[in-house]
Amino acid sequence: MSEFAGVPIRQPLAGVRVLDLTDGSGELCGRYLADLGADVVLLEPPGGAGARRKVPLHQGVSLYFAAYNANKRGITLDLRDDRDAFLRLVDAADLLIESGRPGELAAVGLGPDELRARNPRVIVVSITDFGQDGPYRDWVATDWTQLAMGGVLARNGLPGLPPLMPPGHLAGESAALQAAWAALVAYRNRLDTGVGDHVDAAVYEMTAQVVDPGYGIAGSATGGVPAPEMPRGRPDARHLYPIFPCADGYVRICLLAKRQWRGMFTWLGEPAEFADPKYDATHVRFRAAKQLYALIGDLFRDRSRDELVAEGQRHGVPIAALLSPGEVLHGDHFAVRGGFVDAEIAAGLSARMPTGPAELDGVHAGFRHRAPAPGEHTAAVLAEWQPRPTPEPAPVPGRRRPLAGLRVLDLGVIVVGAELGRLLADQGADVIKVENRAFPDGSRQSARGERLSVTFAWGHRNKRSLGLDLRSPEGANLFRRLATDADVILSNFKPGTLESLGLGYTDLKALNPRLIMADSSALGSTGPWAKRMGYGPLVRASVGLTELWRYPDVEGSFSDASTIYPDHIAARVGATAVLALLIERVRTGTGGTVSIAQAETTFTQFAPEFLRESLEPATFRALGNAGEWNAPYGVYPCLGEDEWCAITVRTDDDWQRLCGVLGRLDWAADPALATAAGRIAAREKLDAQLAEWTATLAPREVMALLQDAGVPAGAMQRLTEYPADPQLAARGFLRPVTHPFIGHEFLTEAGPARFEHVAEPELRPAPLAGQHTREIARELLGLDDARIEALLAAGVLEESEISEGEPS
Repeated sequence: MSEFAGVPIRQPLAGVRVLDLTDGSGELCGRYLADLGADVVLLEPPGGAGARRKVPLHQGVSLYFAAYNANKRGITLDLRDDRDAFLRLVDAADLLIESGRPGELAAVGLGPDELRARNPRVIVVSITDFGQDGPYRDWVATDWTQLAMGGVLARNGLPGLPPLMPPGHLAGESAALQAAWAALVAYRNRLDTGVGDHVDAAVYEMTAQVVDPGYGIAGSATGGVPAPEMPRGRPDARHLYPIFPCADGYVRICLLAKRQWRGMFTWLGEPAEFADPKYDATHVRFRAAKQLYALIGDLFRDRSRDELVAEGQRHGVPIAALLSPGEVLHGDHFAVRGGFVDAEIAAGLSARMPTGPAELDGVHAGFRHRAPAPGEHTAAVLAEWQPRPTPEPAPVPGRRRPLAGLRVLDLGVIVVGAELGRLLADQGADVIKVENRAFPDGSRQSARGERLSVTFAWGHRNKRSLGLDLRSPEGANLFRRLATDADVILSNFKPGTLESLGLGYTDLKALNPRLIMADSSALGSTGPWAKRMGYGPLVRASVGLTELWRYPDVEGSFSDASTIYPDHIAARVGATAVLALLIERVRTGTGGTVSIAQAETTFTQFAPEFLRESLEPATFRALGNAGEWNAPYGVYPCLGEDEWCAITVRTDDDWQRLCGVLGRLDWAADPALATAAGRIAAREKLDAQLAEWTATLAPREVMALLQDAGVPAGAMQRLTEYPADPQLAARGFLRPVTHPFIGHEFLTEAGPARFEHVAEPELRPAPLAGQHTREIARELLGLDDARIEALLAAGVLEESEISEGEPS
């Protein structure tokens, strides 16, 4: 147990040693493990890591470095001159995280194979742009090229305008959080087998899986239509989660459930033209959006954001104000919750730091101390880190799923709820989706009338389904019986829901002290906004992202309506914290709680920008497709209809390479363009002339030419192009799957990374609601057939229409 500002902080990974060699990419992986209590030691070369000079800088301090290396200790070693000292650290380490180019460490005899030959128990996590093999192995990338290639750019923006880059650095920081999940999966496997691993984590694949996955479960407003089947262009999706101007800005609403629409109907004064019960259906309202939204616009226009949010809450209408990052940083809700903390982030420099994305036992497991100065802890770490005998078992060969044998009761709904349970199920846990038709999971909706949609199948593979009415006394008692032998319970209801049913952690802990309960919510389980209804679009509005996710010069051009963010990220954050508690439970035998606020997940991913905003107000703003720190850095039109390529010049060397490909010796020799500042000043001219060149070539031609020269470039890839992409195909990113209730084969994503000793996920089909009720009632509750029939007749248990003989 550690503490910050006198408050004890649970550290489930205490005693786990992590040697962190990341530099400029992947640091958030080690930072999150450090948040959870691991002893993460950042190893830098003499002179300090390059990330210490990574923008944004404030008074010479890299805010990126400060954000993602907090809670770590730091040492300085030269891997050539201090090789023996480094190898002694490897001997003592549990995990080693590195972000060098593929083969870079192997070239000096320190590659994963060499390190694991020396210490077979160490887990090496390699975070690279494209992975350790495949045709793109040696390509270079930036966040923007990853978002272009990873299927995100193609779905961002408005019709008739260029595709729009999302704000921040979502690719790299999302990948880092998934790498933390993969690292703990391998570590949990080692606890059981005694065998280390090499985790091959490719940012390209992780971007496609996590930021806004095209082959992952989608929001209920999509009606179950898979993203790859959406129209080719960027259709206007603003009707899904509409934004309305008001007296002092904008508000966004989400009308998905019938009861939400009824609240809006009452708020509007029950207009006769919308009185027909057919408007209870979401897709019917969408068809009438023009007329309906005109009425709502008239109602909202002259009222303030605060007034509208308060009245919306009274009517049961999910609503949020569009806030600026500055308003978020200094707002009451996150101040009460401790979502930000004023702290020293570097010697002599204090700022407002996002605390961290997870709460353990009700306390943020986040920021405790600043990032280390170069070499600050070298002597202490070299003295403390010694090889230690372990009680771990003798090595076990083969590949396995490390969560096999664990039982999870999954009450999660929509995207984040589905994904958290699915991550655990993929690693072998018996995940039982507990559901009730009176409160159906919105992700089961299908605008096409399917029995089960492909998008639901993605989000709930490898699970079983139990139909159970928790609101009936007998149903709650059955759930308590299941909880007595469960390992984990997951939920993402409005805070307080389970407690009102007598099924909160305090109630269930008395029955099962080993139980781990994890919940997620939009804005957190405490604070003035805790009871607000929350969906991803409202989270983005409430944390300032919607305001940033727009074309800077086009009024009202908010472009995040079709985005599924931060749901999939929050699920990884939650799964990693749950796994950390499971790892701790091996030692202690006790459970605990995990709480994830989606809002605070975004703060973590935008930590450098929020730090900068706290020090330099109004700097966290919408940038569109113009990179702030260098030029050319943008999205450029290519040959063909709506074809684009992201090109990003990082350094002066990149600039010279770009000039070489274009044959622009005049540019290369121009002293005014020799620096980033000079190129930024000439951005408009450079972009125009670069666009003339790209417009004559297909996007993959542009990408190949520039990548061959070492310039980061990424073609805007559509989801339908994934199966033919050479890199994704070579690395088995997508796997074919069939489902007994879906009439065609479809593709699904593979695991979170490549492992040597962790098996790929099974591909057992997602269940119909209540499909396994009888099976679970017999197997886990010990009920006989007569009792099951009585409970089904009473509505306490529910089952699907299928017979037990059908595939499950």
